Amino acid sequence: MDLEEAKEFRERCTQCAAVSWGLTDEGRYYCTSCHNVTERSKEVLSTEAIPNTKIQAINRGLKRKKKPERGWDWYVCEGFQHILCQQAEALQTLGVSPELKSPVLHNLWRRYLQKSKLAYCRNPAYTSRRAAEVSEDNPSHSGWDSEPELLSDFSGPSIFDSGAESPPDGHARKPLPTSRASQSDVSSVCSGSLDGVEYSLRKAKGTVKMSVPWTLALCSLSLLWQREAVTLSELLRLVEEGHVPYMNAFQHFPEEMKLYGRDKGLFAVESWPAYEDIYKKMVEVAVFLDLPRFPDITEDCCLHPNVLCVKYLMEANLPDEMSNFTCQVVKMAGIGEVDFLTFDPIAKKKNTVKYDIQAVAVIVIVLKLLFLLDDNLEWSLSAVAEKYNEENKEDKPWFDFRKWYQVMKKSFDEKKQKWEEARAKYVWKSEKPLYHSSIDRSVACKRREMVVNLQKQFSTLADSTPMVAKKSPSSFQFNWTGDTDGTCFHGHSLQGALEKRGQSLTTKNTLYWLSTQKFCKSYCKHMTTYEESNFSLSYQFILNLFSFLLRINTYFLHEEVSLIEKRLFKTKYSKAKKKSSRSRKVRK
Repeated sequence: MDLEEAKEFRERCTQCAAVSWGLTDEGRYYCTSCHNVTERSKEVLSTEAIPNTKIQAINRGLKRKKKPERGWDWYVCEGFQHILCQQAEALQTLGVSPELKSPVLHNLWRRYLQKSKLAYCRNPAYTSRRAAEVSEDNPSHSGWDSEPELLSDFSGPSIFDSGAESPPDGHARKPLPTSRASQSDVSSVCSGSLDGVEYSLRKAKGTVKMSVPWTLALCSLSLLWQREAVTLSELLRLVEEGHVPYMNAFQHFPEEMKLYGRDKGLFAVESWPAYEDIYKKMVEVAVFLDLPRFPDITEDCCLHPNVLCVKYLMEANLPDEMSNFTCQVVKMAGIGEVDFLTFDPIAKKKNTVKYDIQAVAVIVIVLKLLFLLDDNLEWSLSAVAEKYNEENKEDKPWFDFRKWYQVMKKSFDEKKQKWEEARAKYVWKSEKPLYHSSIDRSVACKRREMVVNLQKQFSTLADSTPMVAKKSPSSFQFNWTGDTDGTCFHGHSLQGALEKRGQSLTTKNTLYWLSTQKFCKSYCKHMTTYEESNFSLSYQFILNLFSFLLRINTYFLHEEVSLIEKRLFKTKYSKAKKKSSRSRKVRK
């Protein structure tokens, strides 16, 4: 609005008869007394100064600032910080406690920056030589570096404010005084970040070099600290389904954070995260950060094996009565104790528990105790259960292993086929193109635009149906509660596999075979070996089913089963050791 330009308009207002006009953003006259807006607008007297231009009304209140071509001065650690912020917010929208983002994950990230000397210290890792020499000459800088506080003692403002142009805490950006001029001397390959070239060339000795998979390790540690119900396998499944940012997470960076050159190798991920890899990173970063003992995993915690076993029994469509046996196995093996389950990185003999794999391994052991799984006994027990169910249709049905196998085999094959097709169709390239240098930006953008247009054209030609919206995530991959065709086995009885001896019920099966009779030596990288040809078909199917649910290699589940069996059957393993030692003496 401009009162000076409206003085030339001298007509009286039709409502209040006043002569006091102003201009709106659209160029129309309005009365400053009664705010009546007329239909007349200010005319442009001469258009010779602006040839080949259409005269349009200018909205002065919505002027957009011209985006800077150079962008912000940002560092690699700020990029990973932005990814962590996205992941924490995604988990928060899925129902995780808001404390996961701040203070838990915020404190872990702050501790990492200080331990790796990227921030919160006087001599950061990426300072130029000149800045380092100045800090060495100045005695007042000595003694600045101090050990970070414990996780529970951290305080201070959150650094996850992605909307601000600068971090709310001045220490996060202050200790990183690397300039763009120094980067040109390091390598001819440019980078959008200030320290992208130097960071990519850095060799991590005694420190953890942050990457996108390491962000998942930090998120998983935060979930463990909070004792949330989201296990590592479920976190990776959420990543796989696109609910937690991981693949091409850089495309959600602010426009002012320019990415090109060496940034592509730092933020572009070209493979799916593997369970064992992320788990090793969790343990490694926890030791590197020198974290204190985590909160206790008690019986009422969602990560306790008794609770997780119930979840996976429902997932695998197994009878509810099996939970009594899983609790007994957990108690006898001693894997439900607080000291065994609680993660303590700084302990001399630290226990690293894979909570989800451990719970599934307990279920496999219970199935072996009930049905032996030798491709013989389980089918004979199924014949007995099938006969009973036909003769007593009104009573509670007995669990039929053969019928369960047929139902699960069909559902498992369908689910696995869809999963493999989804992985095969996944588009690895991001919507936001990455280019080698700022010069190649226009070429990359044009190519990406052409690819998007071609994809739209081919999609319309191939299938005219609209895109289905992304489904909301669920803790269960199989849903058996709504079944009415008799395929749900949750309420079935285990009477067919049990018999009464005295006043107690015991299993009809009196035998048990060990998954592994001999463990590898201590210097070997693995505990045992798994070859499908050495095991029964029933055991193979159950391992494959649960391994698919957890998205892990079958070997890791077999190894966990063997380790729990070693705790359960100590005498059996000791006899096997004595026999092997005797045979060696005879051979000698």
